[in-house]
Amino acid sequence: MRYAAVRDHGIVVALAGMVVALSLSTSTFLTTGNLVNVLDQAVVVGLLACGMTLCIVCGVFDLSVSAVLAVSAVVAVLVTRSAGVPAGYAAGVATGTLMGTATGLVVALSRVHSFIATLALSIVYRGLAVVITGGAIVYPRAGQLDAFQSLSYPTVLGRVTVPTLVLAGVAAVCWLLLAATTLGRAVYAVGGNAEAARLSGVRTAPVRIAVFAVSGACAGTAGLVLASRAGSAQASLGSLLELTAIAAVVIGGTSILGGEGAVWRSLVGVLVLTLISNGFNLLGWDPTYKQVIEGLLILAAVTLDRLLRRSAGAP
Repeated sequence: MRYAAVRDHGIVVALAGMVVALSLSTSTFLTTGNLVNVLDQAVVVGLLACGMTLCIVCGVFDLSVSAVLAVSAVVAVLVTRSAGVPAGYAAGVATGTLMGTATGLVVALSRVHSFIATLALSIVYRGLAVVITGGAIVYPRAGQLDAFQSLSYPTVLGRVTVPTLVLAGVAAVCWLLLAATTLGRAVYAVGGNAEAARLSGVRTAPVRIAVFAVSGACAGTAGLVLASRAGSAQASLGSLLELTAIAAVVIGGTSILGGEGAVWRSLVGVLVLTLISNGFNLLGWDPTYKQVIEGLLILAAVTLDRLLRRSAGAP
């Protein structure tokens, strides 16, 4: 019980402490504009973290998500140029889903550890993005630009942006998928003990392919958000964001050993990382030290998870 309480509520206490500290140390933190900005900044990493949570709970890693993001964004722009904005949006998400499924198939069929397999595939996908674009930046047609960028416009009371609502919707779907479906129970089972899950009748390979497909869909959506904000796409888009997403998931309390975790905790982890960046900006601190703090947070989260599992009698 103590392990569950610390795992579930420790990150919330940490987030609340950061909010109080920033509220007291700067007069601009609690302004509407800054809070809307914080939510908007959290969207892309939050989308990646939703899919990454399912993967890590299932006992696999997906290091290809930032490359999938880039390819999806490029495809969205190119399809928009030839078939219009709605088709471009749909193509971006569909591309991410298909690439995620392909990643899952490679991991399942090759039986190579997901860390190595997805690292290799990330290089392949990033190269594919370079081939498609010829190394250039791609843009929608001039008459399509306003409609293509509509995804980044404010919507609720002229404040909350569409991407923030998209993140809320994706997070809700991933939460329901993990917490309230047969697939979700299978994900926890495979991540906790794949062999035991197999012996109990769970088909482990399709479950792993499914979480990679979800991760790809989230990456495709994130790519669409980034392309919409910039009004363009390129092969280098979103580089290394997979590491930030993994950091958010781990800081949020999802065990890197698999079998334990929740989408809402990963989103809290995303907010913690976002508030660190926001706090450095508001306080005028040297951003060089931000990476040091983030690295120490990751190390502390992994160490705490290991100690709590040991105290709870887990291997």
